[in-house]
Amino acid sequence: MASLFRCTASKLPSAQILRHPSLGKNLAAISAFFSTTSSHNAIKNVTVIGSGLMGAGIAQVAAVTNHQVTMVDQTNAILTKSLRSIEKSLERVTKKKFKDDPEGGKKFVADTLSRINITTEPTANIAETDLLIEAIVENIRVKHKLFTELDKAAPSHTIFASNTSSLPIGEIASVTNRKDRFGGLHFFNPVPLMKLVEVIRIPETTDETFDALFQFSKELGKCQWLARTHLVLL
Repeated sequence: MASLFRCTASKLPSAQILRHPSLGKNLAAISAFFSTTSSHNAIKNVTVIGSGLMGAGIAQVAAVTNHQVTMVDQTNAILTKSLRSIEKSLERVTKKKFKDDPEGGKKFVADTLSRINITTEPTANIAETDLLIEAIVENIRVKHKLFTELDKAAPSHTIFASNTSSLPIGEIASVTNRKDRFGGLHFFNPVPLMKLVEVIRIPETTDETFDALFQFSKELGKCQWLARTHLVLL
């Protein structure tokens, strides 16, 4: 599996990566591939399964960037706690971003939170979901059970993604009938602060799906580490 780092030099930990000889030979072609964005790829409604550190962080950055978010977990108590952690995180942001505009800061927090709905039912808003991101326990059996249920309920256009850091995306996707609309979005903790996200495809992932995942992560203001099975860097 070949990989490619996509980010502006100002956001890179080190701009030297842009001078990598292998990357230099292919950068023009890669940039051309990702420069064309179709409106039908636009992701507006996002469901995040799991509201732990990663899930809550993903929900926060999606809501901040004007996506409608449904955050799902096992109990209302867990969800309420996660929502409060998001609120505290947003309040920390306002201290820097709105230090001279306290009312603007309050509005920013309120508007962001208004875009996050919480529920204990994984399929609650599945009919409107453009992208579903799983961020639950790293247990393949648990993930298989979840995705089997979700695959039956989700409309055909919904893209599935896993935030897994240790399990093969292809193995997770194997229980679904939408491998062409399945990929990986591996965020790094803490999600609101870490700029890097790994965008992963499996052999069945279509270019349209991969491009949609790339554009979504770009909208979040992230730097993309692209893991593509058929991209060869010479």
